[in-house]
Amino acid sequence: MTELRDLRTVADCRGAVAVQEAVWGPGSEIVPASVLLVSAKRGGILIGAVRDDAIVGFVWSMPGWREGRPTQWSHMLGVLPDRRAEGLGRQLKLAQRDRALAQGIDLIEWTFDPLQAPNAHLNFSALGATAGTYLVDAYGSMPGPLHRGTATDRLIAEWWIREPHVLRRIDPPALVAHSRDVLDAPPAIAVRFEGRWLRSDGVDLDLEARRVVVPVPGAFTAMQQDALELAQAWRLATRAAFTAYFSRGYRAVDFYLDRQHGNGQYLLARDGGAAPFTPAAR
Repeated sequence: MTELRDLRTVADCRGAVAVQEAVWGPGSEIVPASVLLVSAKRGGILIGAVRDDAIVGFVWSMPGWREGRPTQWSHMLGVLPDRRAEGLGRQLKLAQRDRALAQGIDLIEWTFDPLQAPNAHLNFSALGATAGTYLVDAYGSMPGPLHRGTATDRLIAEWWIREPHVLRRIDPPALVAHSRDVLDAPPAIAVRFEGRWLRSDGVDLDLEARRVVVPVPGAFTAMQQDALELAQAWRLATRAAFTAYFSRGYRAVDFYLDRQHGNGQYLLARDGGAAPFTPAAR
């Protein structure tokens, strides 16, 4: 049985380092045990998933400050590959939310690669995060299989952990019914299948609908390994779409995952088009 608990010892933090190495690969920018330990003792949140006395996953966030309010910046969430089917990522995020609520925090933020469909599904569909900020090449060139050959563009996920739209996603988990205008939202990127891969086939930056979808491929990590030119094309296409529509007041408010193919699409909305999901006035 897997237990979730706060990590507070040097041995615990070294276990979290071992997970980093397994998830992000040799040569990646690893956060050392000493930094994790100090952070956990001074307001950071460091939770491990422990099975048979071994750490198989962890989440780590640091205290932050935004517009005069305390926040948590969630820098890392990692689960060993052979444990990901157990839903530990979601469990760790919910435990992180509990710790943040106990600190009086309203907002947890983090960056993630918008082309990693499973992560987008967790962040939006399972947790209720939203996003309105796109960072171009946020971390520069990075080693490891998750970053190979493409710029490290990122979305900033905003998780307003007390908001009703978040509670509807997490307590209890439930299917969300979507209206016809959501289902009929026009795509900002035309796509087509060609053999193994989903290809981008043109970007439309001039849509005026209240809701727009941005499709993304599945298995992007494998695409970076086996079809790098295609992966780079997807990076540029999604960069163009997100930056253009965010600049015009749209926000990413949901994500739909095609489980059969692993592909997905973001739902972008503006002018009240995200009513069920937009944080209440603060």
